[in-house]
Parts: sequence; structure tokens; C-alpha cells
Amino acid sequence: MSGQSRAVVARPTVIVTRPIDQARVWVDALQAAGWPMVALPLIDIAPDGDPAQWGATISDAAAWHALWFVSPEAVRVVRAAGLPAPAQPRYWAPGPGTAQALRDWGVAAQRIDAPAAAAQQMDSEALWAVVRSQLRPGMRVLAVRGRSADGGTGRNWLVQRCAEAGARVQTVVVYRRQPPQWGVAQCERARQAAHDGSIWLFSSSEAVAHLRQLLPAQAWWQARAVATHPRIGQAARAAGFGVVVDVHPTPASVLQALESLV
Repeated sequence: MSGQSRAVVARPTVIVTRPIDQARVWVDALQAAGWPMVALPLIDIAPDGDPAQWGATISDAAAWHALWFVSPEAVRVVRAAGLPAPAQPRYWAPGPGTAQALRDWGVAAQRIDAPAAAAQQMDSEALWAVVRSQLRPGMRVLAVRGRSADGGTGRNWLVQRCAEAGARVQTVVVYRRQPPQWGVAQCERARQAAHDGSIWLFSSSEAVAHLRQLLPAQAWWQARAVATHPRIGQAARAAGFGVVVDVHPTPASVLQALESLV
């Protein structure tokens, strides 16, 4: 190179907002690609309800044609309670993380209905496109989900579509999502990441809401974020993030978005 070396642009730090054990696929991909990371989890997961009660409901295989797990956390909580995976019903998963959690639980891959890996979105709408042909009057679906800190259980869009098709959907809550308990060091690192060029990785609108609760006086106009769904991106923009990139929720798409921000 005629005595001159090419300048190497240092990559900014990626702020991973999900607990590392719940975002392993993202963490592995980022580490393999050489991205520095800091973990600042913005959602704590805790079991909710009576495991004996919801366990009996889930295990009643004859009662359900399909078990719809809304997140990997729902699967992990049920699995941690010692429940074996019922062998009879179909299993609905809104994305690859939930599908993988089901396989780890012992559910056969051929019993899992989930959006294709190349699907543009991983959400209720994408799942509906996969399962709508199964729906028929009298079909019984059990939604296994979590509860947010304000008591809400999430969007009911897919529940409404199932009801319109004549199916009956029952909900069982097995965990709750709550803001994390941050210490001084975590709060200071988040404030620094608001203006030092770090890139926040959000995979939940609730995580954005918790960040605003934890640091209510913080301005985010200098901060940058990658969001794995348009609704999450909208939440980040509403919080004041100056640059937000909405991406397909796959490691490859996230990596491409990160590279575009360097």
C-alpha cells in the first residue's frame, strides 16, 4: 500500500437490551462479526401465577388443538416448571426464537408452525399467514403468554382473527415482564450510551418504555438504535432517539443495519 496503512474505523458498542441468555443467537452473531457489546437488560422475567394450575391447563392435551406460545420466555418458564411437552397439539410460534425454544423443550419440528426464516416480519400477522388454514369452527387454541408490569398481556390481534374464524382462544399467563433493577453503574453506562455513538438493539417496545422509566430525564436525540420491528422502531422514535433503523428480526439483517451506521 505504498507505505501507507488504511485507517481502521473502530466499531461502536452495541447495547444489548435483552438478557444475554435470552438473546444468545444475537450475541453469538455480533461477537463472530467483531462487534463490541455491553449488556443492559431492560426486561426482567419472573414466573407468574400458580404453576400447578396453569401446568394442568397446558398439559390437558385433549383440550387443545393448538398451543400458541407468544415468546421464547413463555416456553422457558413452562419448561423450567418441569412440564413435558404435550404430544398431541400443534405448536404456534411467532418467530425463530420461540420455535427454537420449543424444539429445545422436545417438541418435534414437524409439529411447530412458525413464519419462514425469510419472512419480512416475525409477529402475530406473520404467524396468522401460516396458521390461518388450520382454523375452523370449534377449534380450541391455548395462548401461553406473559403479563407486563401494568397488567396488560399484549396485543389481541391474532386472538380476534381466530375468533372471527370460529375458533375459541383461551389465555394462560405464566410469567410477568417487569423493569429491571439497575444499579448506579448501569444507569451511568446508559447515560453515556445516549451520546457516545453506541447503538442500542431493541427487540421489544416494552424495553424502550422501561428505559424511559429508568432514566426519565435523559435526552436521547443523539442516540442511535436498531429495532427489530416497525412498532419497536416507532417506540424508540417516540422516546426521542435521533436515528432508528427498522430491520428484519434476523442476525444477518441486524448486522447489515449496524454496518450501515458505522
